[in-house]
Amino acid sequence: MIALLSRRLAGLIVTLAVVSLLIFAVMDLLPGDPASIMLGTSASPETLATLRHELGLDQPLLWRYGEWLVGVFRGNLGQSYTYGVPVAGLILERLAVTLPLALLAIALSVAVAIPLGVLAASHRGGLADVVASIFSQIGIAVPGFWVALLLIMLFSTTLGWMPAGGFPGWSSGIWSALKALIMPAVGLALPQAAVLARVTRSAVLETLHEDFTRTARAKGLSKQRVLWRHSVPNALVPVLTILGLQFTFLVAGAVLVENVFNLPGLGRLAYQALSQRDIIVMQDVVLLFAGLVIVMNFIVDLSYLAIDPRLRKGV
Repeated sequence: MIALLSRRLAGLIVTLAVVSLLIFAVMDLLPGDPASIMLGTSASPETLATLRHELGLDQPLLWRYGEWLVGVFRGNLGQSYTYGVPVAGLILERLAVTLPLALLAIALSVAVAIPLGVLAASHRGGLADVVASIFSQIGIAVPGFWVALLLIMLFSTTLGWMPAGGFPGWSSGIWSALKALIMPAVGLALPQAAVLARVTRSAVLETLHEDFTRTARAKGLSKQRVLWRHSVPNALVPVLTILGLQFTFLVAGAVLVENVFNLPGLGRLAYQALSQRDIIVMQDVVLLFAGLVIVMNFIVDLSYLAIDPRLRKGV
């Protein structure tokens, strides 16, 4: 087990290193000069050259990449070109919005999808199965940002129950902050819940036809006990795989949803940094997104060993 963890951690570090190099190279290829954006079109060539030198933009690519990577390892993420403040502080401030939003969206997705998928599998061809199928088709077909707009029109504009956008901050109270995140979380969670419900249904149906479930029924166990004690736990491996992938989609979807609801999160920060050509902020935010996805996949990979004894025997 220790050898397995060592190999997985080594792979994680190598993956992060490769991803960081790709991120830096791609950011460098984006059109536009940060110095020109900061000084405006009327700046003289001498002033532009001086600012580029101060920002280190006149150095070779690999040299700048090395300096950035060393700074990341030291916890120094650099200084924002646009805001003039340390990027680490900006990210921590915005992470306090994006991370609870993503966790709330995952919780809503799991709370809806897994019971619905299990119910559909246990009543195959019945009303629950039809409802789950319709829900999955609608959820997959409808984009999350469009759901967000519909939620604003219904619950904010028409009913006035929820704020249409903005974030009051956690200092205003937990309920006030959560209230501002509920509709964005629903907009993010609906497409993911639709996919997860379909995968859960298929995985549970497959386990219901396995030999161990038929043996359990032959021993006199009730249908519900066989379902929840034997079928559902053995169906969790593909479900966890989808959850790991969905975290990636939640991170990507946060960029659109946060802009729709005007939330000061990492997605909105990344969008603003891209439009303002704030390269250092973009690099750090995208690296953080990539790191979160890689770490989440690593956790999901290890969770397979916890829920499936057969995989532990093969290690």
